[in-house]
Amino acid sequence: MKLLLHPTSFVSIHAPLHPILHSPFLLPLTSLSLLPASRSIMPQYRKFGEVMWPKLVANKYFLHRPLGSNHFVTDFSPTDSFLDVNGLDHPALPERSLDDQKGRLKYKVFVSTWNVGGVVPSDDLNLEDWLDTKNNSYDIYVLGFQEIVPLSVKNVLGPQKCSISMKWNSLIRTTLRKSLTNQKRIHESKVEEKQKVHPVKDGSSREHATQDFRCILSKQMVGILASVWVRGDLWRHVRHPSVSCIGCGIMGCLGNKGSVSVRFYLHETSFCFVCCHLASGGKEGDQVHRNSDVMDIFSRTSFPRGSSFNLPQKILDHDRIVLFGDLNYRISLPEAKMRSLVEQKQWNILLEKDQLRIEVSEGRAFEGWHEGVIAFSPTYKYYQNSDEYYGCAQGVIEFCGMVRA
Repeated sequence: MKLLLHPTSFVSIHAPLHPILHSPFLLPLTSLSLLPASRSIMPQYRKFGEVMWPKLVANKYFLHRPLGSNHFVTDFSPTDSFLDVNGLDHPALPERSLDDQKGRLKYKVFVSTWNVGGVVPSDDLNLEDWLDTKNNSYDIYVLGFQEIVPLSVKNVLGPQKCSISMKWNSLIRTTLRKSLTNQKRIHESKVEEKQKVHPVKDGSSREHATQDFRCILSKQMVGILASVWVRGDLWRHVRHPSVSCIGCGIMGCLGNKGSVSVRFYLHETSFCFVCCHLASGGKEGDQVHRNSDVMDIFSRTSFPRGSSFNLPQKILDHDRIVLFGDLNYRISLPEAKMRSLVEQKQWNILLEKDQLRIEVSEGRAFEGWHEGVIAFSPTYKYYQNSDEYYGCAQGVIEFCGMVRA
């Protein structure tokens, strides 16, 4: 299944505005069908690779080797056991809904993307609205960032600044833990009320036991960061996590633009999430560079097949694929006209001039992919710490931040 979803469709998406330059986008995917589990061992990696720029340039530009390494950050240690992947009826774990007609499990997956414009997050940044934790709960969170560091020559060619990605992951962890605490408190309150009417023995609501969220993998390439989190009771069903980084920026190979793709199995279903930052530029014809980046990402991204498993290697080989990020496609209208249409919420008229829609309809990009309904304001570009569009002489209002699958 390949989805090209804007952040408001259901397989569903919402699009709240956020104060830093670009607004973030989110996509809750519901009713994903998963096959039963089989036994396997998940490989573990706990470190980042730091590649100095001369070696990086030589490897990428002259030798066309993959950018960075296949190492990633994870909460799991080599001592964690991944042998018990048939734990669906484990007495201490909550079971997910099972579709008896299809014999498949259903999970809720939240996917969101955010270009943070090189702004380092404050220690008290509240992510609850963005992650939608006050109103909903999800089994899996897949979060993508662009420009977590400024795209300067030093950051593109120098060693990776892991401290920034660690800070974002810390904020995500804090937010998800807080959401679980709130859910537990609400559940306990409901149980207490029920006990007053229909007393039951302690432990009868064990299926609602709160589980912590764990990061199964987090990977940074220059300013792009992909981070995947699962409920604590699901980690034993996750296998074969892997990453692949493709640089499409300077010289067509460096990591100021490109993608970080993450792959894993949940039970017997393979997932691939592709976090992108495509070529910028508002001149006529610049969309061709973005199309080229997409084709480059699809052709060059490759995951390990595994020594004893026939695992999917290419993006399109997976069962469930989501591509999201700052795709940078523009709206081909004069700025004054765009602003007027935005004020009137005339999304359909704006989308008729959306470069991505045009490229897809003409068969030049994303053939066979699907896109959700758009019913939200263009996402670029805002004044910092406001919901007001940035003003300048050139048209800058765009639907450039997208979630597609």
